[in-house]
Amino acid sequence: MPQTKYIIDDNTWEELIELTNGAAAVCFQCGVCTAVCPWGLVKEETLSVRSYMRAAQLGLQKNGNENLWLCTTCAQCEAYCPRGVDIADVFRGLRYLAWKNNHPHEGLPSLLWSVYWNNNPWEQPPSQRTNWAKNLDLPIFDPEEHEILYYVGCTASYDTRAQKVAHAVVSLLNAAGVPFGTLGEDEPCSGEEVLSVGHKHYFREMADNATKAFKEGGITQIVTTDPHSYDAFKNHYGNAIQPFHYTQYLANLIEEGRLTLPAPRSPLPAKVTFHDPCYLSRHNDEIEAPRKVLNAIPGVELVEMPNIAEDTLCCGGGGGRMWLETEPGERFSDLRVEEALSTGAQLLATSCPYCIACLEDSVKAQGITELVVMDVAEIAALAIKQ
Repeated sequence: MPQTKYIIDDNTWEELIELTNGAAAVCFQCGVCTAVCPWGLVKEETLSVRSYMRAAQLGLQKNGNENLWLCTTCAQCEAYCPRGVDIADVFRGLRYLAWKNNHPHEGLPSLLWSVYWNNNPWEQPPSQRTNWAKNLDLPIFDPEEHEILYYVGCTASYDTRAQKVAHAVVSLLNAAGVPFGTLGEDEPCSGEEVLSVGHKHYFREMADNATKAFKEGGITQIVTTDPHSYDAFKNHYGNAIQPFHYTQYLANLIEEGRLTLPAPRSPLPAKVTFHDPCYLSRHNDEIEAPRKVLNAIPGVELVEMPNIAEDTLCCGGGGGRMWLETEPGERFSDLRVEEALSTGAQLLATSCPYCIACLEDSVKAQGITELVVMDVAEIAALAIKQ
């Protein structure tokens, strides 16, 4: 059986330390990360996270390693790590070295090229960024007139399913009387997808350019559609702007009495269960906001699944996996749908476009008719469509 060949040198070690701020150094190889990785639920042999931590400590680099791209950066391992290691960032650092050595996953270069040429990862023309809102007459952000910038994001701008979520967010902001604007065709890509696949230097360039544009536009507060952009703005851009995920902003509006959700004319299914997106719950400790919005809707009975909050089960869409093929039978979302069904809920709610895509795929693939996947914003918007 051929032996695994690794490349080791001091320069690689030093670069990894710089790329990850030495995150892997404190790992003492307990193996908890490997034990809790969700890949162990769907594969005979799970992802050996511990071996990657050790490789990062020693400056080892194995070129052409497909398993490096399995990580969804869900941070399940980080939630249980006794040393608090930023494991997702270690994977990003190892992935950057793979890019640098011309050994990325074969399905990912097209993602970066699309971001470079089109300002989005969905291989769609920049001129179509605002097509989703052509009948909404949304104003361009003006700091003298608007309270917040609604950052739609690439996925909600181009993905037809996620566009419905953006429409719902707009309707809720309008119902609350919030003066807001967008950046229209000039909205920059947050670069979250670039960061998730490890191209840290390109992400830094994108973040710097976007921050400059926000500053020049007088933008200080941003409401995002998806938790991934929210995480990028909050944790990887610096302190130039104050981001909110839309559920956080809506929860604040409800608490302040600015947004009231009346009983829908057509009653909603009574039981709703909520899937916590990894990038909202684990990465950013936001558990309550989406539940506050759901509980503010008359007629909604929130029932919880197993594995909620910081113990949520990843849908499988993060870490660049949205652009890679996952074999049937190895999709975390299949397990999550089973958990949702066990609650007796008719609606499976979430608040992330990636989660919606993965969960809906699983519902359709399994021929499930008694469960509908909806975003929190869509459910709340039903209440104001009187």
